[in-house]
Amino acid sequence: MARNFRRPELISTYMSTTTAELTDTFSLGGDLTVRRLGFGAMRITGPGIWGEPQDPEQAKRVLKRAVELGVTFIDTADSYGPEVSERLIGETLAPYPKDVVIATKGGLTRQGPNKWLPVGRPEYLHQEVEMSLRRLRLERIDLYQLHRIDPKVPVEESLAILAKLQKEGKIRHIGLSEVSVEEIERAQKTARIVSVQNKYNLSDRAHESVLNYCEKNNLGFIPWFPVAAGKLAEPGGILERFAKQHNATVAQLSIAWLLHRSPVMLPIPGTSSVKHLEENVASEKIRLSADEWKQIESAVKQ
Repeated sequence: MARNFRRPELISTYMSTTTAELTDTFSLGGDLTVRRLGFGAMRITGPGIWGEPQDPEQAKRVLKRAVELGVTFIDTADSYGPEVSERLIGETLAPYPKDVVIATKGGLTRQGPNKWLPVGRPEYLHQEVEMSLRRLRLERIDLYQLHRIDPKVPVEESLAILAKLQKEGKIRHIGLSEVSVEEIERAQKTARIVSVQNKYNLSDRAHESVLNYCEKNNLGFIPWFPVAAGKLAEPGGILERFAKQHNATVAQLSIAWLLHRSPVMLPIPGTSSVKHLEENVASEKIRLSADEWKQIESAVKQ
């Protein structure tokens, strides 16, 4: 069971009145309870998500602090570094507190900084699961996500090996990343899917139909790139105005909106800074009135 997060010194200035408390946990697959606001471990690597971090000890402090703050859902991938993020998590947090869930991904290869290519061959994914287990110092990965569907490999082949490893006890649950509703439904014929990780934020809602599908079918929706950008985040815009009124930042308000948007939403804001991490976690307790959220929604549609 996820720990109860109550740190008044971090959250008291972000509180505002609301008529009802949002549920702050979600059960992945019906049996894996996580705190809805998680941590994305992509940024604890080098520039371009490539190589070692400039300050490895700082990266480890961020991971430790996340757990101290009550974060129970940490998302990573074998391609972050590559291998670096998973290794640092294993070195820093293993043996894990029993309520901490480590989710990882496989299916993207790296050719250099900011370069990514999908590979979904079964033998490759099998190897990546085994290597992730080793680096993370786990006997079973609670959530293993296909990072991308490889257009050269039928998704049924990619998922069949993950389903096999699931039966062997090396994977608990299976998720997908950057997929459409049609691709989720196709995947469900080969393996039980419990989560989807797509790009989504207040400024970029191209995957609204996927989120609605996840909500209808009780699948976790993990938005990457969770902070709003563009006109909404510009100085003097509506987000900045409401952020100032609630003694928060635009980034915090962006994360708070995600948590408000849907009970299946599992934001995973990432950072390499302890201070920034603490600010992100405090986003969980921001409460706007229904009218304020409505004004923000109206601004999005303009």
